[in-house]
Amino acid sequence: MPIRELLEAALSEPEIGLTPQFRWHATPVGIAALWCAGSAPSSPPFDAALQEGLQVGLDLSREEREFHQLNSGLVLLFHS
Repeated sequence: MPIRELLEAALSEPEIGLTPQFRWHATPVGIAALWCAGSAPSSPPFDAALQEGLQVGLDLSREEREFHQLNSGLVLLFHS
């Protein structure tokens, strides 16, 4: 199954945390941060996600990161 489909399916499940700018989801491919603070910024806000991840108990500073534009919106993906 393509990564986009895996992420879309996981984003329909309940989130594991909520911060001012993101909804956090555990997915089969890593931790996904769905941007939920209005229109998406022009560049992926990884620094904001790292800071807000700490608010929900996630230290993502050493994880690989990538972003995806899905039907649900901008998703920052953190994985090992």
